[in-house]
Parts: sequence; structure tokens; C-alpha cells
Amino acid sequence: MTTTATLNQEAEQIKEQVIAWRRYLHQNPELSFHEKKTAQFVYDTLVSFGNLEVSRPTKTSVMARLIGSQPGRVLAMRADMDALPITEENTFDFVSKNPGVMHACGHDGHTAMLLGTAKILSGLKDRIKGEVRFLFQHAEELFPGGAEEMVQAGVMDGVDMVIGTHLWAPLDFGKVGICPGPMMASPDTFYITVAGKGGHAALPHQTVDSIAIAAQVVTNLQHIVSRNTDPLDNLVISVTQFIGGTTHNVIPGSVSICGTVRSFDQQLRDSVPALMERVVKGITEAHGAAYEFKYEYGYRPVINDEEVTRLMEDIVAETLGGEWVDHMKPNMGGEDFSAFQQKAPGCFFYVGAGNQEKGIVYPHHHPRFTVDEDALEVGVKIFVNAARKIVMA
Repeated sequence: MTTTATLNQEAEQIKEQVIAWRRYLHQNPELSFHEKKTAQFVYDTLVSFGNLEVSRPTKTSVMARLIGSQPGRVLAMRADMDALPITEENTFDFVSKNPGVMHACGHDGHTAMLLGTAKILSGLKDRIKGEVRFLFQHAEELFPGGAEEMVQAGVMDGVDMVIGTHLWAPLDFGKVGICPGPMMASPDTFYITVAGKGGHAALPHQTVDSIAIAAQVVTNLQHIVSRNTDPLDNLVISVTQFIGGTTHNVIPGSVSICGTVRSFDQQLRDSVPALMERVVKGITEAHGAAYEFKYEYGYRPVINDEEVTRLMEDIVAETLGGEWVDHMKPNMGGEDFSAFQQKAPGCFFYVGAGNQEKGIVYPHHHPRFTVDEDALEVGVKIFVNAARKIVMA
């Protein structure tokens, strides 16, 4: 009989192999929509396990299906594979071999964990009642994202439940973050151009000062959160770029502003562009300037299904112990796992991967980011025991 203890033992036995996969992937990172070698490595590794139907839904993604001997539910598990355009500053012996490209978010670990899960479960085909579907996704880091492409390619057809995880450096090793309901926000982007009239900085009265006007735009955009929306709503508007001017004595003719908007509620999300443009329009018109305003909707918010999340909490407690469960608050980060949740109820959870004692303290997307590799075994244990609980006879 397959028990939590036996599955945990199998995860422990392949821990070194999972770490080796993670290190190989870390050394060979590829950017979003360019994961050709990564996808081929994943494909070939999955084929070597046997008992899996392996396919390529898109050019740089991989899907493997473990179809059991009995009918039942279909459980999908997802891992993302892409890296970031960052020059690595770590000094361990498996740093990136690709200049300017780095696994600075943990996707190498996600892929390795799901490979380990597939390896264990592929040997238990006769115990599967239904199907386990392994989704190795490309391009999580770059909108419009790989998840939507995979969904359009049919990878979620017939799926009853979907789960995914993220190695999370802000959470210490020894904890698994669980968050029912809204978990991660929709990451939208805005672009503003303030067009004034340039001229000599010593004669500002002959100009329409785009710098001064754009600065007022930035300041007043903050009033949308503080004065135009309910204080109990979750909304972030952050200006992250302000570009204008070439030298100290020239007032530029235009300024470009860029930033992000984060929210959980769709009605609130839909109201923000009009509120922003009203601010921009009013300020620029008041000072005789013109403007351009562009707003791009990003990924949907990650909303965890309440029932599936309770199930995953129980699985974590049974697998690792109740002390491992960390009831996390939502955060305003974005994730295109939400595309899979449009097709089936799902749960996205965090596996703690920070460890101050080991010096693993750098945030995601930092040139010295890394994870506590002991967390890889934890992820495998949770995934295989989720399969035991959901689709095993």
C-alpha cells in the first residue's frame, strides 16, 4: 500500500537527483519564450521515466500525462521554467553559463521538483485512479505569459483540479505558505507621456515645463489610492520610471512615466484606468500641456479555491506536520498560474526557501538570489502526496 511515509521515503531517496537537475537548469538558464534547450531537457528526462505520454503543447513548453489503470479525476501540476535577464553575482560552482541570464526567481527549482514528482509517480501507474498531468510552462516572467498559451493549446481540457507552487525566499525553510481566496494580484502596467514645450532652463516662462507637470502627475496619482477608493480595498499604484531631459540647462519637451497597478478585485481593477486618465488629463490641461495614456492589463489575480486550498493544507499537515503550515497573507505580486485557475479550481502555495543561517537572504530577482535546496525535497513530498490523496486508488 502506498502511504505518506513510503512516498516521503521515495522523495528523500531522489533528493540528490532533484538537486542535480536544479543545478543543471541553473547553469543553463533561458529567457521567456526562448526555453528551447530547457524544454528539450525536460522532455527527454520525462521520456526516460516511462509510463508517461509526453508532448509539446507549444514550442517551448512540455506536458506529460500519467494515465492510470482506472477512471477518476484529473489532477494537473504546474512548474514554470523561464529565467530572467539578470547577470548572476553568486560564486557557487553552478552559476549561470549564459551571460546576462539567470534563474533569479526559483523556476529551476520548480522544474526540478516536478521532474522528481513525475519520476516517483510514473512508477505507480497501476495505483493511479484517473490522471496526473504535469505541466512544464514557459514564459511566466513575460506578459502575455506562457500559461495562457498552454491553456489555449488544450492542456487543461478535462482537468478537475490544478496545483502549483513557488519556492519563496521571504518564507523560512520549514514552512509552507497557504492562502485561501485572493493570494496574488493582477499586475497591470501604465505608460504616460506628458508633452510640453521645451526651452532654456533660464527662461522657463517661454516653455511648458514637462518636468514640473509630470511631477504633479506622479504626486496626484497617489490620491487615487488614498482618496478615490475604499480604504479596505487592496490597491497599489507605483510609478517606477520617470524619464525626461538630457542636460542641466534644458527643459525637455516631454517626459515619459511608467509604472504598475496591482489589485485583486476585477471591478476595482476596471475602474482604475479612467481614474488615472482623469488625473493626467486635468493636470496637463491646466498647464497647457498634452498627454498620451496607455494602460495594459496583465495577468489575472491568483484566487485560490477555498475547498482545494483546505485540501492542500490538510495534505501539508499530513505530509510534514501541522507546524509546517503558515497561514500567509495575500501579496501584491503577480503570477500567470491564474490562467490555469480559469479552467479548474486550483491552489497555488509557497514552499519556504529562505535560510538566514546559510546566508540565503537575498530577495527574488536579485543577482545573488538562491534557494535552500532542502526545500526541493519538501516540494516533491507535497506534490506526490497530493496525488496520493486525490487520484490514487
